[in-house]
Amino acid sequence: MILATNLCFRTIPTTCTTVKQQKDPPHQLNPVIPTKTKSCECFDLHKELIPYEKAWSWQKQIVKQKKSLLQEHEDCPDTLIVLQHNPVYTMGTGSSENYLNFDVKEAPFDVYRTERGGEVTYHGPGQLVMYPIINLRNHKMDLHWYLRTLEEVVIRVLSSTFSIKASRIEGLTGVWIGNQKLAAIGVRVSKWITYHGLALNVTTDLTPFSWIVPCGLRHRQVGSIKGP
Repeated sequence: MILATNLCFRTIPTTCTTVKQQKDPPHQLNPVIPTKTKSCECFDLHKELIPYEKAWSWQKQIVKQKKSLLQEHEDCPDTLIVLQHNPVYTMGTGSSENYLNFDVKEAPFDVYRTERGGEVTYHGPGQLVMYPIINLRNHKMDLHWYLRTLEEVVIRVLSSTFSIKASRIEGLTGVWIGNQKLAAIGVRVSKWITYHGLALNVTTDLTPFSWIVPCGLRHRQVGSIKGP
C-alpha cells in the first residue's frame, strides 16, 4: 500500500510492519512487532468499509494502551490504521451546526461529534482515511510540526504516485489543488499521543459535501484524485 508505506517514510522514520486485510473486528487486532528497532504497526484495511463508530472506539483503545505502556516506562510503538468508512459526517469538539445544510435530526447519514479539531467533514467510500496514532515524544513535541508533516506526506505521494502537484494554503490546514481541498486533516493529541488523522478523496462521490460547509470554509471547494 503506497500511502501507508510513505506515511512511515522519511518524515516519520520508522520500520513498518503491515497487517493486511484483517477480517476480525478491529478491536480484536493485536499485531506482534518482531523488531527491537523503533517501529510502526500498520493495519492496512484500505479495501474495507469500517463503520466510523467502530474505528473511533478502536483508536481510543489503542491510545489507552499506549498511555499504559508509557506509565510502565515500556516501549510505545507507533500505529497507522488505513481504511474507508461507510457514509458519515463527523464534527470536531467545537464544530458549529451552522455548517450543516440540514436539520441534524433528519441527517442523511449518521453525525458524530468527536474530540478532534476542526469543523464538519464527510467520510465515505472511495476516500482513504489514515489514522496515525503516534507518540510525539519519539519525534517532535510540536503540534504544528505534526500537522505540516501530515500535509507533506500527502503532497509527496500525490506528486510521486499520481503526478499531481498539490500544495498548502497559508493559514489553512489540509492539502489543496488550487481552490479544491483533496485531503482534510483533523487530529487530537492527548499526553503527546496523536489520534484521528487525515482523509484523502480518491474516487469519492463528492455530492454529500454539498450538504455541509466542509471544514467551515464557505468559499473553498472539495476535490478528489479522480476529479469531476
